[in-house]
Amino acid sequence: VWTFSLGAYDVACLAALRADQRITDGRLVVDYQAKTERPESLAAWRAAFGPTSVRYVVNHSKMVTIASVSGLRLLCRGSFNFNHNPRFEQLDLTEGGPEFDLVDSIEARLPVLDDSSTMADAYRGSQLDQAYSGSELKVFRGVKQWRR
Repeated sequence: VWTFSLGAYDVACLAALRADQRITDGRLVVDYQAKTERPESLAAWRAAFGPTSVRYVVNHSKMVTIASVSGLRLLCRGSFNFNHNPRFEQLDLTEGGPEFDLVDSIEARLPVLDDSSTMADAYRGSQLDQAYSGSELKVFRGVKQWRR
């Protein structure tokens, strides 16, 4: 699950699916700010899926990869966060293919950061500095960020 924010209810639902073995593994790729805004949800996720199942990144993605023992590989991409959201938003679903492989390969390279990690650690782990050159990014320096 890739998300910007997560709700306790959603984590509890996935933990229940894990407890009755309908889900056998899980990884959460979450924006770094969830570390301070949703510590109880992150603790519940780790309790259900293990101490290394959370990856902190600089992230606003909303995706889920689902792989089954029968070989089904789903990639769900949407505009919704992983929390209660009654609005209608975009959802795209593909089975298998290069999209799934791309997301899977990115997940595999993300470092495990513990709760003592910093925003700089998450930024480095996200490899954003490799996506664009410094000259391309300079236009964003000093731009107001809308964070709580």
